[in-house]
Amino acid sequence: MARENNRGPRLDQPMERGLSLRPSVDPEAVGRLSERIARFLGSWRFIGYMTAFVLFWVLWNLIAPTNLRFDEWPFIGLTLLLSLQASYAAPLILLAQNRQSDRDRIQYQDDRSNTERLIADTEYLMREVASLRMALGEVATRDYLRGELRDIIEELDDREHKRKKKKDRHPDPLAETTDEP
Repeated sequence: MARENNRGPRLDQPMERGLSLRPSVDPEAVGRLSERIARFLGSWRFIGYMTAFVLFWVLWNLIAPTNLRFDEWPFIGLTLLLSLQASYAAPLILLAQNRQSDRDRIQYQDDRSNTERLIADTEYLMREVASLRMALGEVATRDYLRGELRDIIEELDDREHKRKKKKDRHPDPLAETTDEP
């Protein structure tokens, strides 16, 4: 007993979580948010909003009275905002692409396993059909039985015909009994 306490934490039991100053982030929630943002950044609506914002910025700083302008001609503030937006958009788009590539890889693996399963099922069914064909080759079919019965009837008719011919040539004396009144 005393020896177990000296070993340290056991690997077969979960560790107790202590208080951490580091914020915990759910990677799945961040991934979903990055996908939503990337989807919006790739939409025509975003391009329209961005175009309207840039036009408003430029027109305001060109047409407005001098004391109300906040970003003069080289538009340093606009350049800073656009580069800031691009610096955040690029990693978010990459995160969304990574998640999409992970989903595509999983989908590919599922499709591949389904295809392998379908191929195995098809091969099994092909073997079963082949064995049924072989078994049917040994089974008498309706047409085969009709042909055999037709041959037997013809053979019996031939025998009967031969017997009648033989009887006509050599009449049986015992068979000739006359009925006298």
